[in-house]
Amino acid sequence: MIVLRRLLGDVLRKQRVRQGRTLRQVSGDARVSLGYISEIERGQKEASSEMLAALCGALEVPLSDVLREVSDRLALEEARAASARPLVTPEERRLSLAAEPVVVPVRPARDGDVVAAA
Repeated sequence: MIVLRRLLGDVLRKQRVRQGRTLRQVSGDARVSLGYISEIERGQKEASSEMLAALCGALEVPLSDVLREVSDRLALEEARAASARPLVTPEERRLSLAAEPVVVPVRPARDGDVVAAA
């Protein structure tokens, strides 16, 4: 499973290291504890939007750039995971080889249900 906080932490750490800055320096500029930033970078803590804004401000990197890089990495990991999966799962194979059609019960629509039409 792809963990978004791990990808986010990797991108933030890469930005910090690219600038040649220490956790202590970023911690002081962002006014966030060094330990908490370390946990975010290691993907152990979820960063709030306010925390991300503080870290991006301290790193002088637009939040949109960080999120774009996270999104790009997420897309790559999803593509890798999809290519590693078989196109047809063993369960789907069993269903497709069934001698008789499989009946799936469907409840009637009620008021408030969203029904799609083609």
